[in-house]
Amino acid sequence: MTAEADRDTVAEVLTALADPTRRRILDALAAHGEATATVLAGELPVSRQAIVKHLAVLDRVGLVAAHRAGREARYAVRPARLSVTARWMDRVAADWDSRLSAIKRLAEDASPDDRPQTEPRTGPRS
Repeated sequence: MTAEADRDTVAEVLTALADPTRRRILDALAAHGEATATVLAGELPVSRQAIVKHLAVLDRVGLVAAHRAGREARYAVRPARLSVTARWMDRVAADWDSRLSAIKRLAEDASPDDRPQTEPRTGPRS
């Protein structure tokens, strides 16, 4: 995958996961391995129709996949796009850790003469 494709994937995944119901659907699918919209609607406080719409969004961004089992569509989590997003988050976190460490080193290495001086208080000013 190219860097641009990874950025697009991350954006799509984060947009899809911004909705708490979709996150709950993914959690439920991860717990079951796979499930139908009817099963998910029985566990979550939303209608089956709402579950189907959320599953369509998750399917469109590649977070779930459906397969037919008779008359039912059974959904399962597809972890690859989550992995791309997790790797991006790890890189961002490492970059911030590196920057914060550099700031800490600069602050610790500063000599007392380099630090801002404050005027001592000598009492109330008139």
